[in-house]
Amino acid sequence: MRLNRSKKSAQCPTRLAPNPITRQSPRVVLGIEYDGTRYHGWQWQKNSLSVQDVLQQALSHIADQPVSVLCAGRTDAGVHALEQVVHFDTPAQRDSRAWVMGGNTHLPDDVRILWAQPAIGDFHARYSALARFYRYVILNRPVKSALQSTQTTWCSLPLDEKAMHLAAQTLVGEHDFSSFRAHGCQSASPCRRVYFINVYRQQEKVIMDIAANAFVHHMVRNIAGTLVEIGVGKQSIDWTQALLDVKDRTQGGATASAAGLYLGGVLYPEEYGVTKHPLFEKLPADVKRFD
Repeated sequence: MRLNRSKKSAQCPTRLAPNPITRQSPRVVLGIEYDGTRYHGWQWQKNSLSVQDVLQQALSHIADQPVSVLCAGRTDAGVHALEQVVHFDTPAQRDSRAWVMGGNTHLPDDVRILWAQPAIGDFHARYSALARFYRYVILNRPVKSALQSTQTTWCSLPLDEKAMHLAAQTLVGEHDFSSFRAHGCQSASPCRRVYFINVYRQQEKVIMDIAANAFVHHMVRNIAGTLVEIGVGKQSIDWTQALLDVKDRTQGGATASAAGLYLGGVLYPEEYGVTKHPLFEKLPADVKRFD
């Protein structure tokens, strides 16, 4: 597939901000996997269970003092992560194995530290990120799953994944994603650059992988909901272009369930030494951070 790297809209200017990082203690970087089913999202909340809360408690046990973590991208209630990236600053001297093995002993079974490493230079989990990719998984069969109801979205009608993939290519490039943006989105701009969208089938599952420099709120779920309507034949392939043109969320497809959504990975400049997911090999050489 040839990536659409052109068509940069005059309404979507490149916006890069300085990234001043100062700290007093060494910084540690972690890769985190979690099942978001029973959590009210990533971010700490006073009266609700969050992924950030249980992770901070576990790390604080290992550090023998309070630890506060920052993530690459906050996920909503019910959303999962194949590899969230976080960092924290601590004067505690522990090797990477201690953060991983020790941290996991204090975590619930639905959250796991995959790896740990010292931060290099001015690394910041959020502000150093160049791109993120999300995966959306749809179980496409007549009967709902008893085992995957919180890890996939169910669609009983047959999906045409080839039509979905073709329709999705209209969204590749830099666009105003107002028609795919939640009404309560707090981002200053609806413009984002999508590097690729691949829709494909693996037996009973239809999967969408999407990478962008950043995402507006509910963007992936709204794209998934739109593509499902195309996949079942309710809308034509050119509907995605029409939605880009109209810039009106009320004209778009339904917001797909959080259950099928995964934060798949985060891309950083090579100098920070964070392992790159193979899907990021598809990105152009001029990928830049969005602020």
